[in-house]
Amino acid sequence: MTFAEPSQNPVADAVGAAVAWYLDAYPVTATIMGSDDPAHTMSHGDLSADGYERRADEAAAHLAALDALADADCGFADGVDRDLVRAQLRKAGIGAERQNWRRDPAEYIGTALYSVYLPFEQRTRSEARLVEEALAKLKLVPDTLAFCRANLDPGIAPRLLVDRALGQARTGRSFFTRSLPALVRDEELRAQLADAAEPAAAAFDELAVFLADFAERCEGDWRLGEAYYSRLLQDVEMLGYDTAELHRRGRAAWDGLDAEMRELAARIPGGSADWRATMAMLCEDVPPSEEAMLAEYVAETERARQFTREADLVTFAPGEECRVQPGPEFLRPILSVASYSRPPALTPSRVGVFNVPFTPEGSSPEAVRGRLATNSRVSMPTIAVHEAYPGHHWHLSWVAEQGRTVRNMFTTPYFIEGWGLYVETVMREQGYFADPRHELGHLDARIFRAARIVVDTALHTGDMSIEEAETFMASKASLSPETAKGEVNRYCAWPTQAASYLTGCLEIEAIRAEYLASGKGTLKQFHDTIAGSGGLPLGLARRVALR
Repeated sequence: MTFAEPSQNPVADAVGAAVAWYLDAYPVTATIMGSDDPAHTMSHGDLSADGYERRADEAAAHLAALDALADADCGFADGVDRDLVRAQLRKAGIGAERQNWRRDPAEYIGTALYSVYLPFEQRTRSEARLVEEALAKLKLVPDTLAFCRANLDPGIAPRLLVDRALGQARTGRSFFTRSLPALVRDEELRAQLADAAEPAAAAFDELAVFLADFAERCEGDWRLGEAYYSRLLQDVEMLGYDTAELHRRGRAAWDGLDAEMRELAARIPGGSADWRATMAMLCEDVPPSEEAMLAEYVAETERARQFTREADLVTFAPGEECRVQPGPEFLRPILSVASYSRPPALTPSRVGVFNVPFTPEGSSPEAVRGRLATNSRVSMPTIAVHEAYPGHHWHLSWVAEQGRTVRNMFTTPYFIEGWGLYVETVMREQGYFADPRHELGHLDARIFRAARIVVDTALHTGDMSIEEAETFMASKASLSPETAKGEVNRYCAWPTQAASYLTGCLEIEAIRAEYLASGKGTLKQFHDTIAGSGGLPLGLARRVALR
């Protein structure tokens, strides 16, 4: 059954109608998910003010239709699907209330860049088809960026978000004229793409000039505010507590990890109870270059995969593959840590990409050294586990194998990132971090996530300034000042995401304890069940695991 086909199940029909609408309303998202419908692959959607307002009304109507369906109207799995889509639509409603499309240029810049780049990264269609689609989307870039200039409102747009977007806009020319053609193997097709790139590159040049001037007039506040933050936690993530309680939990987690790390660091040769000084010493052992860092991540990813298989912790999806490569150029100014690009949800692909965090072109030697220190050899094992096996790549390739497309499409960072941190702990329990230095690196990653909870909640409720947050992250976690600055900038632009890692991890650990105590299955069965259910809000994940 396609999403739009009617059935005898009113809940499945309403879910299908909402998902079909979503794909048509957000064609770039549909393209990134792997849709090959030309209506998606050759469109940026309606980015006018009327278009944004119409989509908000339509999303509200679909939410109302789903809200009206009682639990008695559906089976267990359909009820989970319904509540997942409801959470997604509630999140869209909060974004519409805040008018993010008037506040953040990244809304438009991301549309122009990702819609062209990710299909080449995924390569689920022929190169000739990908180039045909890219040529069509290159023609859309000037109008897309014109909507950006028309829609932004200096009264509510925060300078921080505009400056952040400006860094990305300045990569546009290089991306379209150099990086994008380089993705094409066929010489004739590559030449076609290069010849068509100039109008898009010029539009990005024009936007960069506009944003540099616009930033001087911005008066908006980047803070989300406690009320919106709590709504996202409770209405979207389905957590049973508010922002203040989450902040308290982050503080408590940091204190507990601090004590554990002091004891462990004292047992490391050359170390001491000052775990930050010990980590600083260990972080001096870095790859000699970004290219060497990439090679070591390739090796560490394969080691994590083999250990996961030999320990029989999970079931692997047939055909899964995790490619390890430098992060795309346009992400480097705004993302200072490793990341992962999932298999496209609407395709049979099980191939994902572990993006190694290279610095932007032209970065100073000090900036490169800081990036290498953040990816030092003491931290590489836990980062590879988190991003690849049995972290994000294993999880999202396994979800894709389960056949419920709605679950594969709509995910929440509180499960996705919670899972990535949870499996770090599992691998520690299984002996993967046999070297105490690597064990300390794992705990450092965990206390870093506790510090993120503290900082993210405090930033967006106005209890901490940006400068205080940068100092907190540099002193309470093993981050260089340069990396701490990049991290905090990201938190300001992406509220609640930074808190998702440890919050989700602790919730999954609690669900596991109940699952195993009740005798529902083995550790492997728990992993296959809860991770295979999708990247659900934690309340739904608990429902699926414990029934």
